[in-house]
Parts: sequence; C-alpha cells; structure tokens
Amino acid sequence: MLCPMGQHMRKAGTYKTTNRSGYEQTITRYRAADCNDCPLRGMCHGQKGNRVVEVNHRLRTLKQQAAERLRSPEGIARRKNRCADVEPVFANIKDNKGFRRFMLKGMEKVLIETGLIALAHNL
Repeated sequence: MLCPMGQHMRKAGTYKTTNRSGYEQTITRYRAADCNDCPLRGMCHGQKGNRVVEVNHRLRTLKQQAAERLRSPEGIARRKNRCADVEPVFANIKDNKGFRRFMLKGMEKVLIETGLIALAHNL
C-alpha cells in the first residue's frame, strides 16, 4: 500500500466487523511511517498522527471484477440495451404509479409486494 507521496504504508493489523445485513467483513489497517515533513499532508489527511487507511480487500477485488465486466465488449453491449429494457419500467412504476417505498418489512413480504407491483404494471 502506498500513500499519495509514494511512501510505503505498513500493515497495522486487521479486524472483523459485521454490517447491518449480517455480512462479516475483514478490514486491514495500514499506517504511514512518517507524515511530519510531507508536503501533501494537509491535502492527504487531517489526523494528528500519521495517515491511517482501512481497506476491505475482498470488496476491492469484487469492485475491480465488476468494473472489468462492465468494460468488456459483452458488458458494453448489455449496457446499451439497459436503457431500452429496464429504465422505462422503473420510471413508470415510480412516477406514474407513485410507488416510492415498500410498505411491508421482511424479504418474503417485499417479494410479494414486488410481485403485485409487477403484476399491476404488466396488466
């Protein structure tokens, strides 16, 4: 890991956290060795000590894979069709039907509500 000035950052440790949906993430923390005389310090960070960066490497890998798929010839072709396939449907449901939020909670109930909205749209 490198800071904006090109200084190597050392691994300071890892910890696990769980988000609201229950997914467990492993976060790796990196710390710069010495930021005292760095000309980019003010733009780089506002911490009192040295710069600390927290990285979720799995999320980073997944985002990179998604970006590569989007930039592939097949991804470009699929994105060109997206505006014709999906967007008008959601616009109609949101604007013409006035559907902005789900009224029910829980995955099963939301799936039922989504099915009813789709049924009403298709009729």
